[in-house]
Amino acid sequence: MTSTKTDQPPKVAPWRDRLYVIIFEADTKAGKNFDIALIIAIFLSVAVVILSTLPSAAFEPYRTIFLTLEWIFTAFFSAEYILRLIIVRRPARYARSFFGIIDLLSILPAFIGLIVPGGERLLVVRTLRLLRIFRVFKLARYLSEASALRDALYVSRHKVAVFMTTVLIVVLIASAFMHVVEGTAGGNESFDSMPSAMYWAIITMTTVGYGDIVPTTVFGKMTTMILVLVGYSLIIIPTGILTAEIAGSGGTGPDTGAANTPTPPRSCPSCNSNEHDQDALHCKRCGSPLATND
Repeated sequence: MTSTKTDQPPKVAPWRDRLYVIIFEADTKAGKNFDIALIIAIFLSVAVVILSTLPSAAFEPYRTIFLTLEWIFTAFFSAEYILRLIIVRRPARYARSFFGIIDLLSILPAFIGLIVPGGERLLVVRTLRLLRIFRVFKLARYLSEASALRDALYVSRHKVAVFMTTVLIVVLIASAFMHVVEGTAGGNESFDSMPSAMYWAIITMTTVGYGDIVPTTVFGKMTTMILVLVGYSLIIIPTGILTAEIAGSGGTGPDTGAANTPTPPRSCPSCNSNEHDQDALHCKRCGSPLATND
């Protein structure tokens, strides 16, 4: 009589479990120290990439040092990425995850630079790995502020689209007028084409004013003054739209009087976690029911 064996998940070596806790978890002292060391390495590697682009002759003797440091950091991050793939139970899922893709992108530019000159400058994408700082230092609760801004942008997307369309129309009209007045009639070579005039119109409307393209005719100068005033008037519009949406979503309604009253956080009776959405019914960490604020 043949005995049947129940299917059991494959056993994981103890060293893999220990490394997993250190590399992927920030709740332990070793895990937090590893993440802090990783963040420091990211800062240093980005600083090396930035310094290596300095054209000054004083830094020329250090080019070899910078190049060596770049490859040392690349080797470190490559080994860390491979180690992450080894210790996780589902490497393919990790490789396709958000942080997995970022970890891969942080090492690819170094190898791209071997084929495309200057490609290693893209190593600054390693700064995206600093997103782990929210998990390391327990700052995830502050991401709710970013969510509020994102929601306000989504709700007001139609108003922003109308605003951007209006700006584009004003830029097109002003650039066409300046091309005729300054370029065709005035002989100003800076406005010899519509794209050049559009560049001037955008720089003028944003009140930056580089001064590389300036009008010389009376009508051109009058148009410049009007466009600057229009630019000042338009700057406040997107700010007002977002402010109104954020203020409007801060309470239960316009007539409740509770829009500016913050709702106290609710703690889970099982795990004592208080990182929950205001309308959450269960704990996002352990799944236990949450008490209502009624």
